[in-house]
Amino acid sequence: MSDAALWVTVVVASLVSLAIKLVGQYAPEHWASSPRVVRTATLVTAALLAALVVVQTVDGGRSISVDARLPALAVAALALALRAPFLVVVVLAAATAAGLRALGWG
Repeated sequence: MSDAALWVTVVVASLVSLAIKLVGQYAPEHWASSPRVVRTATLVTAALLAALVVVQTVDGGRSISVDARLPALAVAALALALRAPFLVVVVLAAATAAGLRALGWG
C-alpha cells in the first residue's frame, strides 16, 4: 500500500468514526434507552473487547503465537473471576508477562 493510499484510508476512517459519533450524539434519547438497545450495546462491547484480546494475545501474523501474553491473560481472567479490582488485574497480568519474559519466554 502506498503512503497516499494509507493516508486516504486513515482520513476516511476518521471521518466515518466522527460521523458515527455525531449520529449517536444527536439520536433521540428514547432510542438508546430501550432495554433491547442497551442489551445489544453491552453484548457488542463485550464481543469487540474479547476479539481484541484474542487478536492481541495469540495472533502472530500467519500462525498462532503462544508467548508470555497467553499466561498473563489467564492470570487476568482468574483475577477477574475472583472479583479483583481492575487495577489489581492489570498489575497481575503485567507482572506475569514481565516475569515470564525475564525468564526468557516470549
